[in-house]
Formats: sequence, C-alpha cells, structure tokens
Amino acid sequence: MTMARPTPLAVACAALFALARPVLAEGPAPVAATVRAAFAPAELARMKATARRVTIMRDKWGIPHVFGKTDADAVFGMLFAQVEDDFNRVELNYINALGRLAEVEGEKEIWRDLRMKLYIDPADMKAQYAASPAWLKTLMDAYADGLNWYLVTHPQVKPKLLTRFEPWMALAFSEGSIGGDVETIDLKALEAFYGRQLAAPVALADLGDAGKGGDPEPQGSNGFAIAPRRTAGGHALLLINPHTSFYFRPEIHMVSEEGLNAYGAVTWGQFFIYQGFNDRIGWMHTSGGGDVIDEYLETVTRRDGTYVYKYGAAERAVRGKTITLPYRTANGMATRTVTAYFTHHGPVIRAQDGKWVAVRMMADPMHALMQSYGRTKARDYAGFYKVMALRTNSSNNTVYADADGNIAYFHGNFIPRRDARFDWTKPVDGSDPATEWKGLHDVEETITVFNPESGYVSNTNNWPCTGFGASSPDCSAYPRYMWSLPQNPRGIHAERVLHDARDLTLDGLIAKAYDSYLTAFEPLVPGVAKDWDALPDGDPLKTRLAGQVALLRGWDLRFSTASVATSLAVYWGQDMVGESSARAKARGMPVIDFVQTSLSPRERLDALARASDKLQADFGSWKTPWGEINRFQRLSGAVGQHYDDAKPSLPVGFTSANWGSLASFGMTARQTTRRIYGDRGNSFVAAVEFGPHVRAKSILAGGESGDPASPHFTDQAAMYSRGEFKDVLYTRADIEKHLERKYHPGE
Repeated sequence: MTMARPTPLAVACAALFALARPVLAEGPAPVAATVRAAFAPAELARMKATARRVTIMRDKWGIPHVFGKTDADAVFGMLFAQVEDDFNRVELNYINALGRLAEVEGEKEIWRDLRMKLYIDPADMKAQYAASPAWLKTLMDAYADGLNWYLVTHPQVKPKLLTRFEPWMALAFSEGSIGGDVETIDLKALEAFYGRQLAAPVALADLGDAGKGGDPEPQGSNGFAIAPRRTAGGHALLLINPHTSFYFRPEIHMVSEEGLNAYGAVTWGQFFIYQGFNDRIGWMHTSGGGDVIDEYLETVTRRDGTYVYKYGAAERAVRGKTITLPYRTANGMATRTVTAYFTHHGPVIRAQDGKWVAVRMMADPMHALMQSYGRTKARDYAGFYKVMALRTNSSNNTVYADADGNIAYFHGNFIPRRDARFDWTKPVDGSDPATEWKGLHDVEETITVFNPESGYVSNTNNWPCTGFGASSPDCSAYPRYMWSLPQNPRGIHAERVLHDARDLTLDGLIAKAYDSYLTAFEPLVPGVAKDWDALPDGDPLKTRLAGQVALLRGWDLRFSTASVATSLAVYWGQDMVGESSARAKARGMPVIDFVQTSLSPRERLDALARASDKLQADFGSWKTPWGEINRFQRLSGAVGQHYDDAKPSLPVGFTSANWGSLASFGMTARQTTRRIYGDRGNSFVAAVEFGPHVRAKSILAGGESGDPASPHFTDQAAMYSRGEFKDVLYTRADIEKHLERKYHPGE
C-alpha cells in the first residue's frame, strides 16, 4: 500500500502548531498482563474475532472510515477509532456522565457528580440494558468491546479512572447534545440545599437562579435545508453547522453490510452519528425546541421523623435516597454521603419561597438511544418520521433533507402536554394536580414544516415563527411552551440570505453560511452615530470619538480580517453586553435585544470610549485590524485549552454569533491574553447534496486527532480559519484513492 504524502498545507500547519513531545513508537504493543487479566479468555477471543471483521480506513485527513460486516462490527470499530484519536475525551465524557468526576478532579466536583447521580444509577442502567431489545443490546455490547479492545491492545494508555467499559454505560450518555437537560440544574443552588444539615429545610435561604449568569457566547447551531427547485443540480441540499465547543465531536464514517452508511459528527464516546447523513437522508440538530423541563414548588413538612409534601387534599411521603460521593484528595480517596430527596415530580434541587423545588425532565435513556441510532439508518422521510415518533429527543430541533427532494423541520420532539393556563417558564405549584404533565404531544401536534412553498428551511436556535419565508408557521396556533425561544440576529440574517437564493450549489450554500454581514449592529451603529451628533460641541466625547464614529458610519457591517471597524464594533458590543447582562436578565430579555433597545445615548457612547481605550491599551492603537485580534490557536490536546499570544496562531474573520454572524467563532474561556482565541462556534461543518450519489464537503476545527504529535492535529486549521472546505470521501473507491492507512483494530 502506498502511504499518502501530507500536503504542503498540512506540513506547514503541523510545523506551525507542533509542540515538543515524544512520539509513541508505531506498531503493535505487547499486551500487558494486568490489562489482559481483567478480561476472561472468552471475552478476549470475542473481541479479537470482531476486530478481524472490522476494517478501518484512514483517509489523508485522518478521518476514520469504519467498515464492518454487521452494524455491531461497525460500532466496535467506530469506538476503537474514537479512542485512537482521543481516549481522554471519551473517558472524561463517561466519567462525567456516570457522576464520577470528583474521583478524578477532587472535592470541587462532588456537586456536579450529585447532579448526575440524581438521574444515573448503575443498577437502573443495568436493568434497562437487560430490558433493551436484542438489537440494541448487541450494539451496546459492541460499544463496550471496542473500547475495551483498545485498552487491551494499548497498555501504554493509562486511564484516569475507567479501566473497563460495560455495555450499560452507553445508556448513561444516550443523546449527543453538548450539555444535556440535567445541566440546567444549577450547581450552586444544589450545593446550598444539600451541603448542610437539613434540620429546617423549609427555612433554607432561597437561591433561585443563583449562579445562572448569561453566557456571553451563545450555545447553538445553524441548520439549512434547500429544496431542489432552488438548487443548480435539482437536488436537495443540507447545511450542518453545529456551534459547539471546539474538539467536542470528531468526524467519522461507519458502514456495514446491514445497510448502515452514516457520515458526520459523533460526540466522543457515543456509537451513533449525531449530526450527519447517509446515502439517502441527512439530519441537523439545533439546540432549542420547546419548553421540556418544569420545576414544581413542593410544600414540605416534617412529620414523625419523615418528610411529607402536599398533593391535592392529601400528603405524600418524600422519598429519600442515600448517594455516596467519592472524591480524590492529596492523601487518597474520601467519600461524602448525601440523602437526596424526590417527589413524584422528580429530584429536589433547591429551595425557593419557603418550599422545595423538584424538577421534571425526560428520563428515558433506552428509547433515546434507540432514536439516536435509528435515525442513522432511516432511508426516507417516512422512516425518519417513524424514528421521530419515539419522542425522546428532548433538547433539539431537527432540520432534514433527503434524496427524494424532501426538506422538513421539526421544532422539538419530546414536548410534554400541559395545561396552558399556567406560566411554565416559572416554577408551578406542585400541590395542584392540574400542573401534571398529561402525556406527550404527538409529532403531528408539534410545530413541523414539510416541503414549504418557500423552498427552504432554516433554524438558528430561534423561534419557528420565521425561517421558512411565507411558509413559516403561525406560532399563535400552538401553546406558548412549544416555542420558548425568541428571534435572534442569526435568524434575521439566515432569512435574508436564503429568501431569494437560486441555483445553489454546495459551494453556494457554504458561501451563504459564511455570509459576512453582522445584523446585530444594524440598529447600534446608526444609533451611536445619532448619539454622537447630538452631543454639544463642548462635550469631551465629541472630539474623543470623532474618528471612531466616522469609521463606523462608513462601515458596511461586514466582517473581514482586514476590517478595523469590525474590531471596534465587536469590542464596543462586548463592553455593552458585559455592562448590561444583569439588567437584561432582570427584564427577562436576551442581552443583545436589551443592548439594541434599552441603553441610553450616554451609555452607548461611554461603552464606545471604553472599547477604544481597551484596544489602544492592548494593541497600541484602536485602529487594529480584526485579523490581528481574532485568532485560532490549538496548542495542546487538553480539554481545557490555554492560549498564548507569543505562540503561533491563525487569523479568523468570522465573529461571535452574538453579532449575527452565521459562521460563529467566540471565546468562552476566561481571557488572560490580549487576543481573542475562539473555543466555541463552528466546529464540524458540512454541506451535503442528495443527488443520485450523495456529495458533501466539510471542515473540522483544527483536525481529527487530539494528539499534538499527529499530523492531523491541525491539518485543517488554516482551511478552517479561511472558511474553506474539503471534499468528503464517501465512497470506498474515493477513500482508497486518498488512503493513509488501512488496518484492523488493534493492529
């Protein structure tokens, strides 16, 4: 076999970012006796036999294309390939999902572990595994075998905690969203409730939304679907554009002789393609959907040594459950024990207004896993709809396109049926039986769009009331809890770029997805210019901001690496957001809406002055081009990235999604540098055309591997920074033409 030569671009990027570290010797490593001893001979024989049925083909970008005889074989190989690329992220995802993070990170993480253990109980997960349909159990068995075979064949890898993976663990992490519903439970409030003796529980201080600050960088995604009549080739197009933390998902292709042929982004450690396509259909998830989590105010009293809560005219016993929380210390392991409390609504998570607050959310991991995997094998809209009817996707909307020319949109999936008289955005009275969920809405009762007359579908984590042109649904016809999110600057932007789109190609769709206009500044720039015009001649800001206002007046509101106006506008916007977040939250408004509509002229002008001063202090001039400030840098494989202005980096033109940029690049890490280094936004992005043969282009932030010594750590970085895509190698023939390595797992 001929080894593919790295391209000059890949070599340059690798040199640009490489860190000095030893490279592990290639070739099979001896199996350590201690690792082998953890598995029975029959287990080792089974894993070895499966590995011989699996072929992993790494293309020139290091993307693994996994081929197996059965779906289970493909799952085995797909998990093996993932841990080859980044065992650390796979293991950490499961350490967190199992509520065992404090065993690695120490006592500071025990409340995060408690939050997970309110929902994840190994005994319950094992029972659900036993009750799963045979096909799903087979896949879970293969998932565990693939991970364990990696540990057996790579004894030099030292897990932080998990030295053996069990099939049931897949149920602890069954839906691919970056956070998950459980992360809506505030950790500070949870600690305040359980971190002390509960002798007088109803007298606990209220924390309510303690710790829930407004995230300055939005978490979400863009999904576009284009009908054949708007495309140059007469085929449906799909844009897959998740806005996640970087390196959260790798790019993988899995194929079996049982009809599996799925390509896309997989969340580390899961055995299904989360956002992607097969040869017939494609799907893209955007965070949002309807209101799917509710809090109940429980009236609790202590009676005869136990807790009871009011329900209707009667009382019910509060259920207590002892949860042990081990944690690492400098002197070894220690434990803390908590008695967690539950009503029939769910676990108690805090106190408010003299009552306990219980939370209810979806808790059906078996069916969620069935749905997550099932959509990867759907062949048409009817099959995909049948998978959606499981109604266990609780955190996402779905944008869909297929080879039959259909496009569609599902606003949410798991949506509880409720009494619309109540305000479900706030905790409701848990003692009132009228506040109970009344089952789930059927899919046809939710907000869906199928082949809209407009010829396009879009969602940007915004409401479904726009995004489909004249075909947009009438939101007033649905309960308010079905469309809980407002409009946002990206939604306005997407509607504009798609409204008159014609003759789109894959490259044309990518160009739309990277359109450089920043809609959030449309009201802000004219507003501050008017504010400056109104200043009296003697006002110091009149002279101080003359150059800045003149620059903004002449700006076309488009980003570029050469744009000075983009730098000034973004720093000005960031200042206003920082100053306004608390007031916006108190008003129940998105902070960008508040900044656009509720600041005084003086506040806008003062913010512009502060932004100018910061640019001057950090870069020597407030007239600094955006590309000198906004940078991509990947220095290590650590989950928590660190950045260094003295180390190499690449300029990036697109901005935070806050400002209406469809292509998103923002920084959520605490900034200790002068420059902005993106760590959230465009991560895996793909554009797909569903013709007689599926065609696609994609890009991944940095590269496939989490190892800085790998040529695939940053081989996509320069392209990523410019918004350039690579061709997806989907057919076996194309993969063979651009092959880097072909092997069986463990070789």
